[in-house]
Amino acid sequence: MDSDPNLDRFSSRRSTAYGSRGVVATSQPLAAEAGLDVLREGGNAFDAAVATAAVLNVVEPMSTGLGGDAFALFRTADGDVGAMRACGGAPADATIDTVRERVAGRKGCTPEAAEMPERGPLAVTVPGAPRGWEATVEQFGRLSLDAVLADAVRYATEGFPVTEVIASAWNLCAPELRNDAAREQYLLEDGTAPGVGEVVSLPELGSTLSTLATEGADPFYEGAIADEIAATVRAAGGLLRQSDLAGFEVEFPEPVSTTYRGTEVYELPPNNQGLIALEALNVAEAAGIASADGPVERPHLLAEAMKLAFTDGHHYITDPEYESVPPLASPDWAAERATEIGPTAIDDPDIGMLDSPAEDADTVLLTVADEAGNVVSFINSLFQGFGSGLVAGDTGLTLQNRGASFSLDDSHPNRLEPGKRPFHTLIPGLANFGPDDWAAFGVMGGYMQPQGHVQVLSNLLDRDLPLQAALDEPRWRYRENGTLAVEARFGEDLTSKLVRRGHDVAVDVPLQFGGAQIARWNDGVLSGATEPRKDGTVAVY
Repeated sequence: MDSDPNLDRFSSRRSTAYGSRGVVATSQPLAAEAGLDVLREGGNAFDAAVATAAVLNVVEPMSTGLGGDAFALFRTADGDVGAMRACGGAPADATIDTVRERVAGRKGCTPEAAEMPERGPLAVTVPGAPRGWEATVEQFGRLSLDAVLADAVRYATEGFPVTEVIASAWNLCAPELRNDAAREQYLLEDGTAPGVGEVVSLPELGSTLSTLATEGADPFYEGAIADEIAATVRAAGGLLRQSDLAGFEVEFPEPVSTTYRGTEVYELPPNNQGLIALEALNVAEAAGIASADGPVERPHLLAEAMKLAFTDGHHYITDPEYESVPPLASPDWAAERATEIGPTAIDDPDIGMLDSPAEDADTVLLTVADEAGNVVSFINSLFQGFGSGLVAGDTGLTLQNRGASFSLDDSHPNRLEPGKRPFHTLIPGLANFGPDDWAAFGVMGGYMQPQGHVQVLSNLLDRDLPLQAALDEPRWRYRENGTLAVEARFGEDLTSKLVRRGHDVAVDVPLQFGGAQIARWNDGVLSGATEPRKDGTVAVY
């Protein structure tokens, strides 16, 4: 009997999931099911996105939470394409000179030698997630915030079993917990992180989530929780004031986009790194990715395109309210940059991300689609594991360290300035494959994010792989030290061929290659895929 060609092309470790009413894909099963519960209760994809993000705050607390920022790209059932940006800026008192002086006083160095801290109070920026969650539900959802947050409150107060990848991350990040409140609320009584399968409750966080559910986001920016946040940061030597929180507002910017292999790809504009992904796609197409022959040509071209996009993005992308950003996603820009790609690797490009804490940052990503055609890619993060390491009093609210991305170099586009939003790694993705065919996607993980976007889209569009197979394929990433890291599954033959092309190849562990999720709505048919390198799942019904 002849073999089925569809089975012949299938090499995934699991299959793409299909449903007719809803699909939720993310990095933890309880969170995915929480989103699906909201869909079953009459909510839409926006309600489900916030429900999923809130449960992730509980079950994956080192990676995400109310003390961080949140972003979304979406396509509504009415056909509108939009974005949500809940991203806070630096405190009004945060000048380069002030931070230099405080760092110098703490480290005993000269102010000129001081560098932006990666952790602690000076790295704290205004958290955007509470307003972002609220705005998403109020403007696009069907349910109340109370109903959407119910599962998150329940898991925080009643407990949840810790999964394998999360237990490992919790243990790895535990030393970064900086104040007594953080250690008391996120470690066991013996001072250790919870182990695999251990049931953990986070009652302080549960109470704070209950406040958000019943009172909305105002207490986080103008009320008691805002006072606790500001007091915690300033007591530790930081600069954040309650007035910095009170001035925060959610934005709904226009997405940026390009066309790759006939598919419209949408990303977030600056201050996010979405332009890096779009430029890399354009450069790869201009360099001839469509006619790439052999298994080595495609990763070579894509990696070279990423080097050029990183060089431009890390030189130009910043808060556009403080400095203009050139049209990095334009085809003309890409055509000029593509001329620099040859048969061998570009040697030592000036990618401008050396010693950056963003290379391996921690994040959560979730994607949702519903039967009406709402498609949402939602991303939420504390930046590095447990963020600044500070928890605000007895709130369970861990504060992000996104300010670590600022530079104290006066000439750098991403230099620290009062109120300025830092260069942001978080980039949800959206793709329009054709009429009534939309996908929310993304790949979490610092500077892996645009590289993951490019590889997943190439797997889908250049290789015509199914959704799950596109996520399962071995990945590469260009590292700040100049190496091209690959997964061991690449195989010695392909690795050797990349070396002969001039790439400095090094094998790395799977957890360093991001976490991808996809949810697709194709004329009423729903499908989804989840990251095999995480604890996650794709839930459908």
